[in-house]
Amino acid sequence: MLDDVDRRILRQFQASPEASVAELAERCALTTASCWRRLEKLESSGVILGQEAIVDWQVLGFAVEVSLRVTLDKTQTTAFDEFINKARDVPEVLEIQTFLGRIDVRLSVIARDMAHYQDVYRTRILSLPHISDIEALMHVARIKSDEILPI
Repeated sequence: MLDDVDRRILRQFQASPEASVAELAERCALTTASCWRRLEKLESSGVILGQEAIVDWQVLGFAVEVSLRVTLDKTQTTAFDEFINKARDVPEVLEIQTFLGRIDVRLSVIARDMAHYQDVYRTRILSLPHISDIEALMHVARIKSDEILPI
């Protein structure tokens, strides 16, 4: 699916997503037009999903991050859908992941401090539907957070 030129473009694009097409083309030893066409092809084929701004929520005053491992009451056939739809509405929930196994869902929750977290937990998280069990894991340090693929 990808040739060496596509992989070279993707490596450079991941390293500097803010670079212009001309800069990217120069780094990849391509013409600007050729680089642009290949980027368009990578986007239209779904390899490149888009670009996003990454905001450091700690700089904005959020000092607490907690992973909540949730087990749902699966006696209701709509438990997953109803839980996830409601969890999406909680602004402090940054990420929702589903799993196969003992844990059904993991929520990544941020808060300004422990008092704010306690309020979010009591008023927003515990009111989510179909929770059977919940376990909180307090984040201490993020050692690696990287979405750059080894292409």
